[in-house]
Parts: sequence; structure tokens; C-alpha cells
Amino acid sequence: MTTTVVDETAGHAYQLSHLDALEAEAAHIFRETAGEFDRPVILFSGGKDSIVMLHLARKAFAPAPVPFPLLHVDTGHNFPEVIGYRDRVVAEHSLRLEVASVQELIDRGELAERPDGSRNPLQTVPLLAAIETNGFDAVFGGGRRDEEKARAKERVFSLRDDFGGWDPRRQRPELWNLYNGRHSPGEHVRVFPLSNWTELDVWQYILREGIELPPIYFAHEREVFSRRGMWLAPGDWGGPRDDEPVERRLVRYRTVGDMSCTGAVDSGAATLEAVIEEICSSRLTERGATRADDKLSEAAMEDRKREGYF
Repeated sequence: MTTTVVDETAGHAYQLSHLDALEAEAAHIFRETAGEFDRPVILFSGGKDSIVMLHLARKAFAPAPVPFPLLHVDTGHNFPEVIGYRDRVVAEHSLRLEVASVQELIDRGELAERPDGSRNPLQTVPLLAAIETNGFDAVFGGGRRDEEKARAKERVFSLRDDFGGWDPRRQRPELWNLYNGRHSPGEHVRVFPLSNWTELDVWQYILREGIELPPIYFAHEREVFSRRGMWLAPGDWGGPRDDEPVERRLVRYRTVGDMSCTGAVDSGAATLEAVIEEICSSRLTERGATRADDKLSEAAMEDRKREGYF
């Protein structure tokens, strides 16, 4: 798919590929946010969407450095490969990284461990605390509308109230790529530069741009066990139980989050080209296939967003 652009000064039209059009839109969103807000921040987990988002931010402001810090909400149950990648990228590009730690709040008695061992639902509290403490008024997230039906309701600029909550009835129209960043004191705006991207777009862009990813996105042998129809990785988070045998399988991850809720998929796709071919034949979204936190109820994601989740 291509987009035709008319250059009135040169008197002719030229075409952009769909990836060029998506990249241009994302760059516009980053620059618009930089112009409208005082203290934006980029949520960065080391997952593929946040990696692409950071790559786009670097291109949007080149040759200047990225004018925003990064914020990672660290559950303490993250994949080691992803944390290693995060730290390497921050050092390589001289980026500023803020870490909001779930473990620190647990140690201070401000959060309690869940019976199921998952810390993914606990991320909202340190996220909102970091936003308030640092005075962030715009928070870039890597959410895409194709991921999940609650995210499909989001605008590019998503207003959050002074408790960090999301109300779909307060969403504003965004005609002609005009974004409204107005907000009252204490409120902030979540900004989604990848809103109109699909999982396939993300992978095709990664291939085109030669973007490095953590190795767990590609097929590798790993110890896993089965729980609720997903292959989970053993770890300190509480798995496996005695009745959950561990086996070694050839797997990869389509999406990356907390180890307790992110499942692997059986796959032999060890290259970008093979991953893209696999995605083209898949009938399930990445979150629908591999995220236990989205299986709790039909409205699981929307409920968490109303509480201040990403």
C-alpha cells in the first residue's frame, strides 16, 4: 500500500510506502508532543513496540538527542534478556532512564504480593507515583489499536484524570491529525505514536530499519511449563507448581511482559523473515495468544486502563 503526496513547489506527486507514511505520522506525533508539553517521558520496557517507538523518536529529533527521558516500570519478574538489552541501549545512546520499581514498594509495605505470584497488575501504582513525582505531563506508550479491543478505543492523545484513570467518554476527536493536549493541573496525557500500526507493520519496519531486538523474540530452546494453555518460563515469581512438569521446547515470544503472564509460542522462526511469514499466517493477536492478564475477563484491559494502566 502506498500514499500519494503532492509537492506543490516542485509540481509533481510522489508516493510513500505504508511504512514511510506510518513513520512520518509517528514523527509528527513526537514533535507535536514536544511542542505542546513541558515534561514528556517515553515508557520503555525493552519490548519490541517500545524499541520501535524509541527508534522513531531518535529519527524524529535527529541529529539532536531524544529530548525525553525513558521510564521503565520494573516488576522484578522481567526476562533477563530484556533487562540486559534495556541497559545496553540506554548506555549506547546516552539516554536518561528512570526506573519505577514494584519491588521497592513491596519492601516498603506499600504493595502486597498477589496469591498467583503475578506482579503485572501491580505496575499501575509505581507508574502513577513516578508520573506524579517527576511531574510528567505526557507519557508515550507503545500501545496499538490492533492489539486489544480496549486499546482500539484509544485516541493518539489519551487524556488521563488526576488519578491516572482513563474515561472513554472523555476522548477527544482527532480530525485531520490535529491533537488536543489541553489538560488541567494534575491530569496528564498518554500518547500513542504506534496507534495505527499493526503487529505486521512493526516487524516489517524492524526488518527494513535493521533494528536489534532481544533474542527471546526469535526461536530458541527454553525450559517452559504449561499453565492455562500457555508455555510459561520457570522463575522466582512462583512457577512451576509440583503438578506442572518442566520441559525443553523450541519457542519464541510474540510479546514481552512480566514472566508470570507472558507465554511463549512453539516456533522455529529464527530470523526476521521467518517471523514475518509466521505472523502473516496467524489467526490470533499477539496479546490474545500469549498474555494471561488479558484472559481474566472480557473487560480486563479496559478495567486496568480505568485504574491508570498503560
